[in-house]
Amino acid sequence: MPVIATAAWSIPRSVAADFPEEGSGLARYASVFDGVEVNSTFYRRHKTSTLERWAGTTPEGFRFAVKLPKEITHQHAMNDIRQPFEIFLQDVSALGEKRGPLLCQLPPSLRFDPERFAAAFETMRALDRGPIMIEVRHKSWASERAIELLQRYSIDRVLADPVLVWPASDFQGPPRYIRLHGKPKVYYSSYSDAEIGAFSKLLGPDSWCVFDNTASGAAIENALTMLRRR
Repeated sequence: MPVIATAAWSIPRSVAADFPEEGSGLARYASVFDGVEVNSTFYRRHKTSTLERWAGTTPEGFRFAVKLPKEITHQHAMNDIRQPFEIFLQDVSALGEKRGPLLCQLPPSLRFDPERFAAAFETMRALDRGPIMIEVRHKSWASERAIELLQRYSIDRVLADPVLVWPASDFQGPPRYIRLHGKPKVYYSSYSDAEIGAFSKLLGPDSWCVFDNTASGAAIENALTMLRRR
């Protein structure tokens, strides 16, 4: 079954009745959803005890998709990433078997450079064989050469909405990872039932669909709508 999730696990009052009254926010969230996307790792490192607590709070089969630190994607701009990537992997290993995909979101200014990214992906795959998803935002990634490089290293493209580079028609099979940021107002706008239904039809059995329109509380509402359609 696909994983339907949100970025973080904040539960707005509008849907509080859909979750248990007792327990931590994460425990309540994980009683309904099978996964969550952790964005806070982009900004800072977390204590091992924190990640171990997250893993222990959630049921068997629950998964955490984890975003790469901005030190790797933005400050290093994917150059010379071995040391920070090793540190990141060591940190998230505290999640144990509940660690899901790694999410690599590149800045809009970072164009496709075959040499730079071949070296980065080589490093990443030398250190980790798990699922890695990449969300790009520079038009230069809309090329066969870029897609071939991603395929060589088994790195999956993110289908993002609003679309900046890769529309759904570019995917030959079900996207492994969909990130819905909200439109027309990114991070705020809610999706209609029809839009949610259309994205739901794109999902394969091992897909993730993450609602990132969290600023207004719409993410949880939209995710619940999609969950009920499955």
